[in-house]
Amino acid sequence: MLLKGKTAVITGSNKGIGLKTLEIFSENGATIFACARNINVEFNDLIKNLENKFKNKIIPIKLDLSNESSIKDACNNILNTKINIDILVNNAATIHTALFQMTSLKKLKEIFEINFFSQTTFTQFILKSMIKNKKGSIVYISSSSAMDGNEGRSAYASTKSAIISQAKVLSRELGPHNIRVNSISPGLTDTDMMKENHKKEKIDEVISRTSLRRVAKATEIANIILLLSSDLTSYITGQNIRVDGGM
Repeated sequence: MLLKGKTAVITGSNKGIGLKTLEIFSENGATIFACARNINVEFNDLIKNLENKFKNKIIPIKLDLSNESSIKDACNNILNTKINIDILVNNAATIHTALFQMTSLKKLKEIFEINFFSQTTFTQFILKSMIKNKKGSIVYISSSSAMDGNEGRSAYASTKSAIISQAKVLSRELGPHNIRVNSISPGLTDTDMMKENHKKEKIDEVISRTSLRRVAKATEIANIILLLSSDLTSYITGQNIRVDGGM
């Protein structure tokens, strides 16, 4: 088990890539703070099933990145346990589709607040534990949109570009503390977000441009998150890894 004895914080852990990361981290022995905007019966049942199956500990944490009080409460709930944090997966995000001329400044600020500013605040809190213990791995989930210039994604792509830049800078600043920071830029991935925000024609067009002629499975992205979080990549930091099927 690659993460036995390690504790991870995963944001957006109740669906999509975050959910698959929660499952794979559990399978690999991690203790997990599973952050999600909605902590409901279904999510609690999922956690219990994972704990029973893999014999690990999962602590649900309510985290709404659009709400400053929720961010502070989540951070306090995590840090007050006095459990050392080894891994942070910044996965939670929102998406917005609109042409540049139709994107209001209000909407741009809203997307940046969730995808970048709130993640920054959350990371600063979690880093207190990592710096104290002089070890850790942070994985940011960016997007291939940050580099590909997809139409209608100016707001979303800008936030994801900012994430890549922040990860690179943090890798320099935190390296002396034995903390690694990397980002992953997935291509189109089979999740609810994909289905809700892409028409079939667009999905087919993207597939036609990939070398593997398909979209990614969420599990395939989660496996790269696992790799970067584990000691197998102890000498990798400051990197952005595209996982896009060969675009």
